Amino acid sequence: MAQKQAQSVVPLSAIEPHQRIQKLVADSQRVSIDPTMPINRYYRSGSQIVETADRSLREGKLEKAFTFYLRFVTIFVELILQHPGYRSVLPQDKQQTKAKIKEIMPKAEVIRKKLLAMYTAEYERYLVQAQQTAREAKEAEREEQERAAQEKALDHSSSVAANVSPAPSAPSYISVISEQDVKMMDQVFYPSEFLTDRTRISGQSGGGGLLLPDANRKVDRSLKPSSPSVPSVSTVPSAQTAAITSATGFRAITVPSNTMRKFLAVAAANTQANLETCAILAGTLRQSAFYITHVIFPKQTGTADSCNTMNEEEIADVQDRHNLITLGWIHTHPSQTAFLSSVDLHTHCSYQLMLEEAIAIVCSPKHQETGFFNLTPVGMDSISQCRQTGFHPHSSASPLFAEAQHIILSDAVAVDTIDLR
Repeated sequence: MAQKQAQSVVPLSAIEPHQRIQKLVADSQRVSIDPTMPINRYYRSGSQIVETADRSLREGKLEKAFTFYLRFVTIFVELILQHPGYRSVLPQDKQQTKAKIKEIMPKAEVIRKKLLAMYTAEYERYLVQAQQTAREAKEAEREEQERAAQEKALDHSSSVAANVSPAPSAPSYISVISEQDVKMMDQVFYPSEFLTDRTRISGQSGGGGLLLPDANRKVDRSLKPSSPSVPSVSTVPSAQTAAITSATGFRAITVPSNTMRKFLAVAAANTQANLETCAILAGTLRQSAFYITHVIFPKQTGTADSCNTMNEEEIADVQDRHNLITLGWIHTHPSQTAFLSSVDLHTHCSYQLMLEEAIAIVCSPKHQETGFFNLTPVGMDSISQCRQTGFHPHSSASPLFAEAQHIILSDAVAVDTIDLR
């Protein structure tokens, strides 16, 4: 146990620059697509990946921009060819994607060179600091050895002075010591007494020299900085979307408070029949924040614990007509609590892969629960690599999904429903 605690995390600056670039490339390509998802959803939302990369580039977040550009290329150059619906993609959609890739590749290469230069500078600073640290450690060790040698020599001198008696000799005369001489001799400090008194005066204990630190010094642990608190999604007004972005790293999504009520009203018949209902959360991007404006019900089939959509091109037509982007999805758990099942995790991974802020809303009418979820970084990595289908367990020491912290519930706006069933 002690050996495990002694291990330290290697800083990224300690990694050789080219190896660090290779690691970033490998992490960027750790994505997959779900063959059960309609292929039009990927082509529909692919532009959101590019938009996120472009925004990151404008903000100077080079690693994030590079990651999302490579994610887009990986999906639409390699992975999309394996989707069973690839042959059904319209030629103009394929052509637009190829044109976007040609535009992205030079940007990604420029960013790669900048990152390599940045990593090289960080690596060189790390080497200088490591050499300085090694020199300081060596110098401290040399000083400690010298101090120990001095203490040993002083201890030896003290013991010799205390044990050696003067050789007897026959006095040639008898001297008389005056009372004043006696008082002067009482003020003399001999070596052993000098060391003892300085040790006592300095407050050191045991055999310590004057250079030893005070082992009994107390440290006020209350001075440790606390983690910044994340604004509550139920109390933060829409005017504070910038604060949410600063706290979470995600752009805020405003969810009209009537979203769940209107969704459940449309889904009521299925809920009574113990059938799941799902819908698409669509909206707009305004001033670096998202706003859900529409809940779109596609044609679908449902069971007690699943829901499958059909004719997704109809959703695309609606979104084009209203100029909407996909911000996530919402579905019911007619007889279960609000959570993300293993199938839900895979469904939401496809949404969050295209838009990192995408949310999943789960409504549980029976238990009167509503959950607002997104996948954690561990969840995105784990689910995107999982090839299993249907209900199955996912083993992970860390949570795969969590309550979304970047949403704002607002009574000031309302949502519209569009039922395509």
